Amino acid sequence: MRILDRSVYQGPSLYAHFPVIRLELDLGELEHWPTAKLGPAYIDGLLAALPGLREHGCSYREPGGFERRMREGEGTWLGHVLEHVAIELQNVAGENVTFGKTRSVDDNRPGVYTVVYEYNEREEGVAAGELAIKLLCSLLPEAIRPADAVPADWDWAHARDGFIRYAQRRALGPSTASLVKAAEQRGIPWLRMNDQSLVQLGHGKYQQRIQATVTGKTPHIAVELASDKEETNKILGALGLPVPRQELVQSEEGAARAARRLGGLVVTKPYNGNHGRGISIGITGDEAVRAGFREAHQHSRSVIVETYMAGDDHRLLVVNGELVAATRRTPGHVVGDGAKTIAQLVEIVNQDPRRGVGHEKVLTRLVLDAQASMMMERVGYTADSVPKPDEVVYLRSTANLSTGGTATDVTDIIHPDNRDMAVRAIKAIGLDVGGVDFLSTNIAESYKSIGGGICEVNAAPGFRMHVAPSEGTPRDAAGPVIDMLFPPGAPYRVPIAAITGTNGKTTTARMLAHIAKMAGYTPGLTTTDGVYIDGQRTVEGDMTGPVSARMVLADPQIDIAVLETARGGLLRAGMAVRHVDVGAVLNVQSDHLGMKGIDTLEQLAEVKRIVVEVATECAVLNADDPNVLKMSGYTDAKTICYVTMNPAHALVREHIRAGGRACALEAGVNGQMITFYDKGSHIPLLWTHLIPATLEGRALHNVQNAMVAASVAFSLGIKLDAIRQGLRTFDTTFFQAPGRMNVFNEHPFKVLFDYGHNAHAVGVMADLAQRLDVSGRRIVVIAGPGDRRDEDLREIARAVAGRFDRYIVRRDDSLRGRESGEVVKIISAELLARGVREDQISRIEDEQEAIEAGLKMARPGDLLLVFADALIRSWKQIIKFRPEGAPELPPARAAVPEMRVVEPAAEEAIHAAMEGMVRDERGISIAREGDD
Repeated sequence: MRILDRSVYQGPSLYAHFPVIRLELDLGELEHWPTAKLGPAYIDGLLAALPGLREHGCSYREPGGFERRMREGEGTWLGHVLEHVAIELQNVAGENVTFGKTRSVDDNRPGVYTVVYEYNEREEGVAAGELAIKLLCSLLPEAIRPADAVPADWDWAHARDGFIRYAQRRALGPSTASLVKAAEQRGIPWLRMNDQSLVQLGHGKYQQRIQATVTGKTPHIAVELASDKEETNKILGALGLPVPRQELVQSEEGAARAARRLGGLVVTKPYNGNHGRGISIGITGDEAVRAGFREAHQHSRSVIVETYMAGDDHRLLVVNGELVAATRRTPGHVVGDGAKTIAQLVEIVNQDPRRGVGHEKVLTRLVLDAQASMMMERVGYTADSVPKPDEVVYLRSTANLSTGGTATDVTDIIHPDNRDMAVRAIKAIGLDVGGVDFLSTNIAESYKSIGGGICEVNAAPGFRMHVAPSEGTPRDAAGPVIDMLFPPGAPYRVPIAAITGTNGKTTTARMLAHIAKMAGYTPGLTTTDGVYIDGQRTVEGDMTGPVSARMVLADPQIDIAVLETARGGLLRAGMAVRHVDVGAVLNVQSDHLGMKGIDTLEQLAEVKRIVVEVATECAVLNADDPNVLKMSGYTDAKTICYVTMNPAHALVREHIRAGGRACALEAGVNGQMITFYDKGSHIPLLWTHLIPATLEGRALHNVQNAMVAASVAFSLGIKLDAIRQGLRTFDTTFFQAPGRMNVFNEHPFKVLFDYGHNAHAVGVMADLAQRLDVSGRRIVVIAGPGDRRDEDLREIARAVAGRFDRYIVRRDDSLRGRESGEVVKIISAELLARGVREDQISRIEDEQEAIEAGLKMARPGDLLLVFADALIRSWKQIIKFRPEGAPELPPARAAVPEMRVVEPAAEEAIHAAMEGMVRDERGISIAREGDD
């Protein structure tokens, strides 16, 4: 049994709309050994190792269902069993996951399964799958057990506890997890910012941050004061609040002298410690004080010696000036029965199902370690001693839950004086969220009457004792924190639009971001060439997956997100967000087929459909594409907006008559008008010839892209005037849309420059070349990516065959698994098969040489269509080219192409300047002074 492939999906994917892990699992010979054949001993062993599997319902949807599947008939196969074991392991570690499904891959690969299971934390989920395999293999009969499946000394109990600790080190702590849960209950999105407890709540400029229970609003000086126990004591004492007398010391002798001056029992503790570490309570005598100093000195250079105050240890939690919970804490202990040893009593206590490893469960197991031995020594006991009946033997000096302590909620009985005292103490230190450690013999009576005192103020108080006390009523400690950070009515998320499709998604996403900027938003944009914040590229590269989406949503400037969402990212890692406001699909065309298990257009449509499946407000669908039109049955969005260039579209007509939303292209006296229909209203938007990106309406693909961008903007609530302004000021210069129908007119011939790399995109540009007025020849530089199927390359050739006078066939720089010359040979052969003459075809492998040949071949009046792969390099090659006999540029202008530019944004500005245009701060093209 081995894992052939693993994919970790961060969000919505083909398999679920939440995080899942997909394994491609090869059972090998174990395909012939379903659970019934393995026998009852195997099943019993598995259930003994993970008793929680008995509760799994499986297809029976009731407890015990999975066990029935294993025992009845021929049983079930180990791929299915692995799914359940991986889920249960995460449950044991404290995660609440339930979803899984297992299917055989296909009949041609017997024994190979796709195993999918839910996870919350990536590393934990991956480790759960790996440990599941080891457990299943360890239970196999030796005769069929793979030789290298598990080490000879492998121990399940040790491995299980190790996994739990591993998972807890990577999981959010109980306090942080409770805050995240409270945020989720209020619909507030969140992002984990590191491997610890730093979490972003909300998106963009509305975000707030927490680190455990410290918030972004917690004053730094308040945290410093709370960490300075001596200064805290002085501040609280100066306000008349009950605090012990204390002294700060740096040596054992100093500690002993301080204890003598204070008199009576004392407490030694680190100057800036936490979690009860290094504290010795109720000690007296020089030797005991020196030992207490040494214990505290391990955690801090300075040590505090303070008077001991009798009473139970209480934690009083104050949030935003109000006490929200009070808990009495009891240190980890055992109670004698006169017969059993302390070690035996500890074992009995640890059998409590509420106790687990670390923060796995409500309570933590007791441990007989050095601190426990010290506590036992104080009363003359060892682990083998037998305490008297009802005698309480403490194994810890502090009452932290993480060391085995217990917690009892006392919120309902706390005296008002004690409540007010806690609130005053937290306000005095300046904390928004704080915990007061208060000693009192009876919390229901005022400290003014019976005494008591504050021993500490905590700047990052744990919530575990309040949300899951050992006894008493659980309290919502996290909710008030979230309500403080996000008061009722306060925004916490930005509008999110996700755009996908085989072709046009980059241009459409750029159009939408430009419209948003014109409307006064600060957009965050992800595209195939980088991440843009407010129009400035911050990260270069293909950024259309979940990582780039998280970058945008984490940026504190943005107030709207436009996410170009590509097939590759969806198949590799899913989407970054559970929901988007508007999802749009432009088209589904043949591209990347035969890769990552996607072999048909229908399968590709299923991948791209994810974007509209998670849309909440509106799904924008191209009604002219049958595969996109079918997606309307798979969205739960409140509204569907159909986009059509066919005003006679029957389904769209019925949709409009029913009051639905649509965007249609309508013919008028002055040309073609983009028009909205919504709730019975007819809303003319803009003539297509007024949109620069459409080349006066001739570039029909950009007409459609503009319609989709406008529809998404309209569905996001952007005003019509801003949509019109955005479309009228968006052009397809290299600066604004690199590699997307860029036009260069400064040669005696026209150059069209595009990144089209599939048959549909190439065909669209070939159609445009036919519609443009050309007095001379039409020349094309054509290629195809090497990782596409032979049929895809032939389709590219067919898209241009018979439409041009000359063909220059090249390959990309990266062969992508092909042999040199293979791509050129396939495309050239198909051109010849489609009637193109041999003398019309030039075969030039290198991209730069092919473009150079096209530029030299072109004559005045010609049209040169260049399909490029290395966009910046190729565009620079085009604008630097000097046609034979062309006059030299004036020195100032001729110097521009020779400049050495490092920053991409500066380089693009030069490109824009060389086209005779500059841009104002909004990105609008304006003529330079002195230009014709």
